Amino acid sequence: MAIHSDWGDWLPRAVEDATPEGFSLWYLGCNGFILKGSDGTTLFIDPYVGTGDPPRTVRMIPVPFDPDDVTEADAVLATHEHTDHVHGPSQAPILESTGATFYAPDDSLAVARDDEKWTEEWDVSPDQFEAVEEGDTFEVGEFTVHVEPAHDDDATHPVSYVIEHESATFFHGGDTKPGDELAAIGEEYDIDLGVLAFGSDGWIPDKETREPKYTKWYSDENEIAAAADALQLDCLLPTHWDMWKGLTADPTALYDHTRSYDYPESLEIVEIGDRVDR
Repeated sequence: MAIHSDWGDWLPRAVEDATPEGFSLWYLGCNGFILKGSDGTTLFIDPYVGTGDPPRTVRMIPVPFDPDDVTEADAVLATHEHTDHVHGPSQAPILESTGATFYAPDDSLAVARDDEKWTEEWDVSPDQFEAVEEGDTFEVGEFTVHVEPAHDDDATHPVSYVIEHESATFFHGGDTKPGDELAAIGEEYDIDLGVLAFGSDGWIPDKETREPKYTKWYSDENEIAAAADALQLDCLLPTHWDMWKGLTADPTALYDHTRSYDYPESLEIVEIGDRVDR
C-alpha cells in the first residue's frame, strides 16, 4: 500500500530542521505525534497516515506526510493494537529507513509481526521490535519513557506513556478513558502536558456485518475532563476529535467542561501539523 502525502514532505523536513530549546511536538492528527528534543532525539507515537476503511471509518483530515520521507527517528511507540495506532504502511517504512526501534505491548507487536508481517513486507529486522508492559522504564536518547496502564475496554492490551525530558513531562494516554489507573499516574508524576482522546458517539457500520452500530470509542466531554483532573495535568491537549466521520467533536467545548475542576490548569487545542514547544 503506497502512501500519498497531501502536503508533500514539508512536515518531515520541518521536524528535521527544528532545534528545540527543550522539546517540541508536532500533532499528526488522529492520535499521532512526533517529539523532538534539544539534542535531536526524535520519537514517533501512534503515527497513522492511512485513510481508514471506507465507508466504515472515513478519514476527515489530510495525510500529513509520506513515511518514506522520514529520515530521522530513534523510536516509534504504540499505545495499543488498533489499526490507527499500529499500521504497517504508516510505521514500518520509518523503521526501515531509520533503524528505529518499535516499542509496543504484546498484542500490538503481534499485529506487526504476525498479522502484517513487517519483517517480510519491509526491510525491518526482528531486533527492532521491543515488547513493553506496565511498569517498564527505558531510555531513548534524552527521553526517559515510563510505561503505565490505560483504561480502554475496546483494546486488548492498551498502555499509556509518561515521557520525561529535562524541560517538561509529557503524557500520552492512547485512547484511555477515566479509571483508577489515571489517578495513580497523576499522583506519581508531575505532568506538564497530557494527551487524551476525545470524540462524539455515533452510528458506524459494524466491522463484520456493515450494519449501522452505535459506537463509542473515545471519552466524551465529561469523561475527558474527569480524566485530566485525575491525572492532575497542567495542560490538556485533546486528540482524535478530528479524525473519523461521524465521531468528530468540538474541542472548544472542553473549556466549559474543565472549568469546575482543579485540573487541567489550561487547555491547548491544536490542529493537524501544529507544533507545540515545551
